[in-house]
Amino acid sequence: MAAPETSTAAVPSLYTNNALRNAFGGVLSFFILLLIGVMAFSIRLFSVIKYESVIHEFDPYFNYRVTQFLAKNGIYEFWNWFDDRTWYPLGRVIGGTVYPGLTLTAGTIWWLLNSLNIPLSVETVCVFTAPIFSALASWATFLLTKEVKGTGAGLTAAALLAMVPSYISRSVAGSYDNEAVAIFALIFTFYLYIKTLNTGSLFYATLNSIAYFYMVCSWGGYTFIINLIPMHVLLCIVTGRFSSRLYIAYAPLVVLGTLLAALVPVVGFNAVMTSEHFASFLVFIILHVVAFVYYIKGILSPKMFKVAVTLVVSVGLAVCCAVIAVLIALVASSPTKGWSGRSLSLLDPTYASKYIPIIASVSEHQPPTWPSYFMDINVLAFLVPAGIVACFSPLSDSSSFVVLYIATSVYFSGVMVRLMLVFAPAACITSGIALSQSFDVFTRSIKFQLPGISSNTEVDAAETSSATAEAQNDAVKTEKSEETSKNRPSKKSKKKEKEEKPSTKAKAEKRLIALPLDSSVISLLLLILLGAFYVVHCVWAAAEAYSAPSIVLTSHSHDGLHVFDDFREAYAWLRHNTDVDDKVASWWDYGYQTTAMANRTVIVDNNTWNNTHIATVGTAMSSPEKAAWEIFHSLDVKYVLVVFGGLVGYPSDDINKFLWMVRIGGGVFPHIKEPDYLRDGQYRIDSQATPTMLNCLMYKLSYYRFVETDGKGFDRVRQTEIGKKYFKLTHFEEVFTTHHWMVRIYKLKPPKNRIRGKTKKSKSKTSSASSRAKRSGMGKKNPWH
Repeated sequence: MAAPETSTAAVPSLYTNNALRNAFGGVLSFFILLLIGVMAFSIRLFSVIKYESVIHEFDPYFNYRVTQFLAKNGIYEFWNWFDDRTWYPLGRVIGGTVYPGLTLTAGTIWWLLNSLNIPLSVETVCVFTAPIFSALASWATFLLTKEVKGTGAGLTAAALLAMVPSYISRSVAGSYDNEAVAIFALIFTFYLYIKTLNTGSLFYATLNSIAYFYMVCSWGGYTFIINLIPMHVLLCIVTGRFSSRLYIAYAPLVVLGTLLAALVPVVGFNAVMTSEHFASFLVFIILHVVAFVYYIKGILSPKMFKVAVTLVVSVGLAVCCAVIAVLIALVASSPTKGWSGRSLSLLDPTYASKYIPIIASVSEHQPPTWPSYFMDINVLAFLVPAGIVACFSPLSDSSSFVVLYIATSVYFSGVMVRLMLVFAPAACITSGIALSQSFDVFTRSIKFQLPGISSNTEVDAAETSSATAEAQNDAVKTEKSEETSKNRPSKKSKKKEKEEKPSTKAKAEKRLIALPLDSSVISLLLLILLGAFYVVHCVWAAAEAYSAPSIVLTSHSHDGLHVFDDFREAYAWLRHNTDVDDKVASWWDYGYQTTAMANRTVIVDNNTWNNTHIATVGTAMSSPEKAAWEIFHSLDVKYVLVVFGGLVGYPSDDINKFLWMVRIGGGVFPHIKEPDYLRDGQYRIDSQATPTMLNCLMYKLSYYRFVETDGKGFDRVRQTEIGKKYFKLTHFEEVFTTHHWMVRIYKLKPPKNRIRGKTKKSKSKTSSASSRAKRSGMGKKNPWH
């Protein structure tokens, strides 16, 4: 009688110890998450500490300008804003062509801070929005990974995401782009989907639809979500994992999420009319067919079930055929088969280079190189395979989703370097799972093999397992007391109870299996060393590689640090020395910055929605000076801006981008042909360059007076002397060149009134000759008509 009393007395103390341990673990996890959020925020402040609080890159300047308009004029004016300073003379409806999530988020933060009498400027809020949401993304990663493999894996994954260079590149202070908030929305939507899948709660399903709506508002990459989740649902159905929880997790997302997505003006009816969304609807139909089959199976006899299945399958095939026929008709009516150009370039990496050069011309749309993987995710590339293996032991609905996520994101990151950003969270999740389980195995092995601990540990483990088993049995007995009083245990149940005891012992023995002590210690030290290397690399990437704003450039040499502030110098000159209504022509890369910083009207910008308009500017840059003047004059252009890096060695200048101007222009205007600008298939600017290249407008505007800098005209980017050194401009005049020659601004010369001068001259000198020419019809045609 003493033994049972001892065991029953040990159960409350066991529960008390477990409760205290869980409470302490929860508090510790909270403080660790808080520190991870602080780390995620602070590691992204190098750009502000080293340089200044300034907006980075090109697209963020448009977002900043839109946020300024929203803060000044309000939400209703924002939805109806027609911007006449872009895409002249077409203009642009801002409210219907932007993803408003980032703008509304920053505008709301600014409004709340000012309501609390915290007078921050709109620019300051925009600069620090990305670091704030990087902390939120780390916490969302913790929640997602915790649902898959527990708290330890969640904390590890959150710490990895807080520092991963791929995400830092798009979320440093000043990187005010859509991805700043979209990555958080992406991860949080996945977490709510997994949470709903694990719990079957309609509350989480509703939150999942709202999170998806926020993702749709924030970034066009929402199509990744609405295709990945249906793929996972289909995988669960095919592998026999259908359940009511799966239905609750998916059906409300498709219905409510699609309705909410259609409310976003830039999406609208595309949520139901484009091919990117058709997979979700098809899986939605399949899910209901499977649910109906399971329902019928539960209420009918086996014979009736076969008849019903035959009927359902026949009707379902007829409905599916009808739906597929309608979809084929809709898709066939579109020249791109219902897919957007970017989506087609993901499915077929060669599509953009063949048919849409404007997409292929963007550097972030190019495939990544192998070193870029090591740069952006570093040692995670070696941990991802181990994390995938860990997801299969055991394989659950949530872990299969992670495997599917990592597989698809790896493919898309290999097609487009920009999508390394989507791959980074998946890599951090799988690497966190691998590190967490590895640390668990190694530390347990060391713990069990230390002298004086192993025997006590085995006894404690056996006592703990037996005590918990007894407690669970007692709980089961109390819950099912009525059933046990009515029904006595059968022989089969007794056999099962006898078989359960050795199985629990076998499981306990499996838990106690450990690696050799020396191997465990060495492996643990190697993992710590690997983590230290990852931290050092991430800090270096945040401080050096990704902190420098593209608008302010720096270089180190033997005489110290050099700062190149030519872009802001040029935009300031335009703002203070040109009329408000003057139009500025440049390549589309600089459109957003010109509009936001110089406040001048541009012909094209980074939105790239009108390929013909961009091709017109590309044609002008590729044409001789006189023809280019006529094109720009027809567009009411007064100034032309070119970026030139030949003096200081800046490689991202317009000369290096020039072939894309030729290709885009030639795609619309056939008289522009790329071979005319190449010498034996090589792009050259030296004495071997073709006459077409040496006489085009881009060459002349870039190299005008360049020989005066060193007497030779040596281009430091192309590492050669230019071919045409001495020439004059007849239709353009130089009005401003920045300190380092990085930005050059030219003004179109006004057209000469040649008709009146020629008429007076002909009347005074050769009136008889002109009359004879008129009678014979040999007079020259006016070139300006």
